[in-house]
Amino acid sequence: MTRRSFDARLDGAPLAGVGFKPEHAEAVFETPHGVGFFEVHAENYMGAGGPPHRMLEALRARWPLSLHGVGLSIGSAGPLDVSHLIRLRRLVDRYQPALFSEHLAWSSHDGAFLNDLLPVPYNRETLQRVCDHIDDAQETLRIRMLLENPSTYVTFETSTMSETDFLGEIAQRTGCGLLLDVNNVHVSAVNHGFVPEDYLDLFPVAHVGEIHLAGYAEDSDGTDRLLIDAHGTPVADEVWSLYRRALVRRGPVPTLIEWDNNVPAFLTVAAEAARAQDILNIETQRRSRRIAA
Repeated sequence: MTRRSFDARLDGAPLAGVGFKPEHAEAVFETPHGVGFFEVHAENYMGAGGPPHRMLEALRARWPLSLHGVGLSIGSAGPLDVSHLIRLRRLVDRYQPALFSEHLAWSSHDGAFLNDLLPVPYNRETLQRVCDHIDDAQETLRIRMLLENPSTYVTFETSTMSETDFLGEIAQRTGCGLLLDVNNVHVSAVNHGFVPEDYLDLFPVAHVGEIHLAGYAEDSDGTDRLLIDAHGTPVADEVWSLYRRALVRRGPVPTLIEWDNNVPAFLTVAAEAARAQDILNIETQRRSRRIAA
């Protein structure tokens, strides 16, 4: 299989993609859509074969592929699950993805796997543990990992570092990249009362290799707004605004639309990717004019 990478360009700019859903397969393969790449959750393809792999092979033959892990449990107190790493390695070797990403979170303990991505305190002890786990993962998988900033709903009294400093230190120590989830920035900012633009201005953007965009749901904790990273609605206007700000700092990078709940028709999701692509193209053109001036 010939490897395709995100060096490919669409209209002179990095690509905008979407998460692949099997129910969208006919529309993906049979209708014109302009989506530049597709992301799949790695854990959905850890079986040995069958229809899921036949579909993924057909997808990988036509478009660049990004693998997004949800079960590696990078922030867990114990060691990484070796069998999980081996299955991931087989998947990476088989499909040669352009990107592989995981979450700054933990989701397993004492052999039990939890159906959630749970936060970690930002201190030196956690920093060393996360760095050790990323070193183990990158050495085993032989691919650079992108680590995603989380959406959070609680903070820890034991934290001694900001989230942006914590992520920057991880990237410096391990050589991993970062996945900047702009929706997560907005969700956490509302939940914890900080200014999302200030967060983006402090984010270590030199390490960012991909951006995620998604929709959120709104609730209340009884008195204040509470946002949930729900991936079940279009990208909000506030998130599009933050996305533009992030691109001004970082420059254009591959951008993914996440839509995992209340999933609409494929062309609805593709239209969100087209909007991201337009913004990528505009920023690319702006930088080209500045260089030429």
